[in-house]
Amino acid sequence: MNIQVLLEKYFDVAFTAPNGVKKLRELILSLAMQGKLVAQDPHDVSASELLKEIEAEKERLVKEGKIKPQKLLPKISLEEIPYALPNEWLWVRMDDLCLGITSGSTPPNHIFSDREGVPFLKVYNIRSQKIDFQYKPQFISEEYHLKQKRSCLKSGDVVMNIVGPPLGKVAIIPDDFPEYNCNQAIVFFRPIIASLNKYLYSYLLSGKFLNKIDLIGTAGQDNISITKSRTILIPLPPLAEQRRIVAKIDELMARCDELEKLRGNLNQKQITVHNAALNRLLTAKDQSEFNTAWQFITQHFGDLYSVKENVAELRKAILQLAVMGKLVPQDPIDEPAKYLLERIAASRKNKSSKNIPPKDDSGESLKLTVNIPESWKLCQLWQIATVCLGGTPSRNELSFWDGNIPWVSSGEVANCRIESTEEYITDNGLNNSNAKIYPRNTVLIAMIGQGKTRGQSAILDIEACTNQNVAGLVFESGNIDPNYVWKWALSEYEKTRSGSRGGAQPALNGRKVSTLWIPIPPLAEQHRIVAKCDRLMTLCDTLEKQIDETNSKKTNLLNAVMTKV
Repeated sequence: MNIQVLLEKYFDVAFTAPNGVKKLRELILSLAMQGKLVAQDPHDVSASELLKEIEAEKERLVKEGKIKPQKLLPKISLEEIPYALPNEWLWVRMDDLCLGITSGSTPPNHIFSDREGVPFLKVYNIRSQKIDFQYKPQFISEEYHLKQKRSCLKSGDVVMNIVGPPLGKVAIIPDDFPEYNCNQAIVFFRPIIASLNKYLYSYLLSGKFLNKIDLIGTAGQDNISITKSRTILIPLPPLAEQRRIVAKIDELMARCDELEKLRGNLNQKQITVHNAALNRLLTAKDQSEFNTAWQFITQHFGDLYSVKENVAELRKAILQLAVMGKLVPQDPIDEPAKYLLERIAASRKNKSSKNIPPKDDSGESLKLTVNIPESWKLCQLWQIATVCLGGTPSRNELSFWDGNIPWVSSGEVANCRIESTEEYITDNGLNNSNAKIYPRNTVLIAMIGQGKTRGQSAILDIEACTNQNVAGLVFESGNIDPNYVWKWALSEYEKTRSGSRGGAQPALNGRKVSTLWIPIPPLAEQHRIVAKCDRLMTLCDTLEKQIDETNSKKTNLLNAVMTKV
C-alpha cells in the first residue's frame, strides 16, 4: 500500500481520534520534508543547481553593495543529518538560502503610537500561523523605522518567534502595509529567490529543527539565538518540486481545516443539545415535564455522553437537582425540616450558644424565588452550623510548624474530600494562633484565593485546622448530614464566588458565609440525596473512564496508521 493511500486512511481515522487533526497536520509536514508527500520528477533541475544559482545571486548583490558578505557557516557534519533525502535534494543551512538573517529591537516607549506610522510586530501578533495585526496593534514613527532598517520587514518575509514559550511560531508577512518592523523576539528570513518563502515557511512550521538546535536560557525562558537561527538545517528539494510540495500541503491543510470545522460543529451540537436537555430537566414545572426531559436524555445517552464536557455538566445538574428536591422522591412519613431547625435552635439555646444571627433581611424576597418541596425549609448557614474561621501560626517561629496537627490552606480546599494536608503545625503553633481543630465532617469553604479557589469547598475526613482564609462549618451530630451541606456548597460554587467583593483579589468573609441561604430537606431525605448523588457521581466517573478508553483506542489506531505511513 503506497503512502498516498495510507494518508487517505489516516484522514478517516484522524477525524475521530483526540488531537487527530493536529497529528495529521504534523504528519503531512513531516512527509513533505522527507520527500514523501509528492513524487520526484527526474526532469526537475536538481537542488545543487538551485544552490549554485542562489550563490551566484548572492555574489552579485555583494558586488553591487546591496548586501554585506556573509560569515562562513560551519560545514554540515554527518552527525547533524537527521535522515536521508531523495537523490536530487540537499541538506543546507538557512543562511545559505537567505539574505542577512536578523531580528529587531524594542524602541523607547515614546516612539510608539496606537494609530499611525509603521506597523511594529511583537510575538503575540503571530497567531494561528498568520500575522494578526488587529490584535494589540502598535506603530512606530517613520523616522525611527528608517534608523532600524536592519529589522525592516517586507511582504513575503518569513518570521519566527525565538523567545519562548512557545518557540517557533511562524508566519509570512502579508502585503497589508508597505513595510513592517519588529522587536528582538522575532527573527526573519528573506530568501534570495523570493519563491522559496512558502517552502521555508512550511519547513519551519513543521518544527523539526527545534529538536536539533541548542537553546539558550534567559530569565527562565528558552531562546533561539540569531546565530543558531542562521545555522538551522533545512532539506532543499529542486525548485519545481518545492512548488508541488507547497501546493500539496495547501490542499491537504485545507482538508484538515474542513475536518476541524466538522469535528467542532459536531462537538458543539452535542454540547448544545445536551445543555438544552438539562435545562428542560432543571426547569420542569411538574413530574410529567421532568420525565419527558429525562426520557430524552436516556434515549440519546450514548451520543450525549461521548464528550467529557457533557459529563462535567451532568455533574453540575445532579447537584442542582439534589438541592431542588428533584433527585429523590419525598416521603410523607419523613419529619419536616422545620422541626429539625427548631430542635437545633432549642439545643443552642440550652447550651447558651454564642452563634448570634447576623443581620440579613434578604430572606423574604429570596423565598419567593426558590421553589422547594413543602417538607423542606429555607434557612441561613448560621442556623444549622457554627461558622468558624481559622488562623496561621507565625512563619518566623520554627517551633510552630512541622508538628502532627493537620493544617489546611485555602488552596487545598478544592472541591474534594481532605484526607491529608501539605503542612502540619504543633500544639505550640495551635495555642499561639487563631487556628482551631475541627472535627471530621466539617465542611470547608475557601473565602479567598487565586484562580478558581475562592468559593470552592471540601469536607474533612480527618480532624484538622485551617488558615484564616477558610470558613469551617461545624454541625451538631445527628441533626444535619454534613455531606448534604457539602453537596449544596458544590452546587452553589458560582453563586458563592459572585457573593464576594474586594479589590484585586475579591474575597468572602465570615459574615457573608454565615448568611448564605440553603434549602434544608428532612434529615432522612438528606441521607437519601447524599446516597443518590454518590451513586450518580460514580456513574459520571465511569462515563469519563469509558470516554478515555474509547479515545485511547482511537489514538492507538491513529498511531498504528501513522507508523505505517
